[in-house]
Amino acid sequence: MSSQRPSPSLAKPPHWPPNVYYISTPCYHSSVPPEVLAQIRPMFATSGSGRAPRSAVIIQRISDPAHPAKGQHGLFAAKKIPPRTHILDYTGEVHGDDRPGSDYDLSLFRSPDGNNVGVDASHMGNEARFVNDYRGVKPRPNALFQERKTESGELRMSVWSGSECIRKGDEILVSYGKSWWQARSMELAEESMI
Repeated sequence: MSSQRPSPSLAKPPHWPPNVYYISTPCYHSSVPPEVLAQIRPMFATSGSGRAPRSAVIIQRISDPAHPAKGQHGLFAAKKIPPRTHILDYTGEVHGDDRPGSDYDLSLFRSPDGNNVGVDASHMGNEARFVNDYRGVKPRPNALFQERKTESGELRMSVWSGSECIRKGDEILVSYGKSWWQARSMELAEESMI
C-alpha cells in the first residue's frame, strides 16, 4: 500500500533526524478506507499548516542524567505558552492499517463499524513527534493530545497546553496513556523470554 509522498522542500527545524521526512500537513496512506477518509477529510478540505510558528517550540537534546529520555530529544517551549492554547498538530502518515511496532503512532479516529485510523510519525512528521511522556520528568503533564477540526473540517490530533501556562524553556510533556505503557511492557516481557 502506498501514500502520497511528502514535499521535500520544507525547511527542517534544527536537530531534525536525517531519516525522517519533515512535513507540515498530514500525508494520507491508501489503507484509509474511502468512506472513513470522507469523514476525517471532507472532499474540499485543504490541509492548512499543522505546525506551530517556529518561535513557539524548539527541539532540544536531553542531557539531564535523571531524564528517562537522556541522550534523545524533546520538545521545549521557545516562549511562554498560555493555558489551553493550541501548540501544534501532530502530523504524520494517516493510516488505516495496524502498526504495533511504532512508538510514534496515535489514534485519530474510530468509526462505529470498527475502522481505526491512526497518525504515525515514525517516518514522517513535524516537531510534535518529539513530545515526551511526563513520567519520570514532572509530577504531571503540562500538555495533552486533543482532537480538533481545521477551518476546512479536516480532523487532526493536536497538542494543547494544559490548565497552566508553559514557561519558556520548559519541556512540553503529555501523558502517553496506560495502554501505550502496557503495550511496551508486554513487548519487553516478550523480548526477555527470547
